[in-house]
Amino acid sequence: MKNRRWRGRLLWAAAVLLCCHNTAVLTATASPLERFGAPALSEPSQEEIRSQYAEYEARFQGIERIEDVEAGGYRILEEQVFPVVLESFGGEEMTLIPAMDKTWRRLALFIADETGEIRCRYHRLATNECMPGQMRQITKDIASVAFADVNHDQKTDIILITRCVNPQGDYAGIAYKVGDVLFQGDGGFYRDWRVSDKINRFSMNKSAGYIITFVRDGRSVEFLYTARTLEELLSGGFRVIEEQCYTRDFEKLGRLKVVPGTVRISAYEIFMIYLVDEQGNIIWCFQPMGEYDSLYSLKSVMGRDLDGDGMKDLVVLARYSIETEDGESLVENQCSIYYQRTGGFDVDTEFGKTYRCREEDTMEELVRKIREYWGWQAEQ
Repeated sequence: MKNRRWRGRLLWAAAVLLCCHNTAVLTATASPLERFGAPALSEPSQEEIRSQYAEYEARFQGIERIEDVEAGGYRILEEQVFPVVLESFGGEEMTLIPAMDKTWRRLALFIADETGEIRCRYHRLATNECMPGQMRQITKDIASVAFADVNHDQKTDIILITRCVNPQGDYAGIAYKVGDVLFQGDGGFYRDWRVSDKINRFSMNKSAGYIITFVRDGRSVEFLYTARTLEELLSGGFRVIEEQCYTRDFEKLGRLKVVPGTVRISAYEIFMIYLVDEQGNIIWCFQPMGEYDSLYSLKSVMGRDLDGDGMKDLVVLARYSIETEDGESLVENQCSIYYQRTGGFDVDTEFGKTYRCREEDTMEELVRKIREYWGWQAEQ
């Protein structure tokens, strides 16, 4: 995945998911599902879409041999072609051939035997549903293909992660991952949309290992978004970063404790921050790490009025790790800002466009720069 510095409002993230306190507690970040619903470039009629899909389906079903794949309008993704032994196909070595439809950018998987005959084909993938109701999809490439028995039925399943890029909207040009699991059945594969939904809704699509930990081993980060109390978080394995905890009066929201912490899933430290009242109820939550893979170190979390409206905001300075498309692991500084409003918090969409966080930045320097951006005079 191409390394990109997330500025201001980044947040693919699995985080405009709703936390709950009594009726609801909102997060101050944006859900990957919002990106899935990005507006299409054009609005063909439903009749046109049905006609287009019928033509596409006929081409897809007409592919019977390997040589038919490109002749049928697909581009084979050569770097992701793998040999695989599939139990329900008699245990012989087969070849997995991912291919991209050239017209509609819809991804398909073909499985061929040693003679070149296509024995199985599949295209009902989560990555082909990113633009609901549209033929043209936004899959860029495949980030990962892995094989494992994830449902304990002694059959090899396929773990697939793609990268998608929206052509327009708030996240235009920024690659994000979409994960999927194809379960092996009798002579074919099937997908459980509920599993795919949770993988992507809760950002558990960072690697094949992460997906396997969720689907096979049952370890999920869903509780980070659904917990109502701090006690629920702790019982789920959330580890509080005690040295960064403190209590502040957040005006409209009252006196709250700032509680940053992590939970470890697979090889990743998932970082969240919660605002908790004196009774231990979660009032608000944030996911500052966005599309980064893991928290490397937390430098500081500060609650101060940044934009001059008299209400305390929250600014987070941390270092995160991320893996590039070439497999290189990078560590970057990231500043996340959340402005308190009458009903909660808004994620920054302005300062982050004008300032790129540097490795040497300190919290005090950042607060000064943010305040200067909002028109505060330099303190004497």
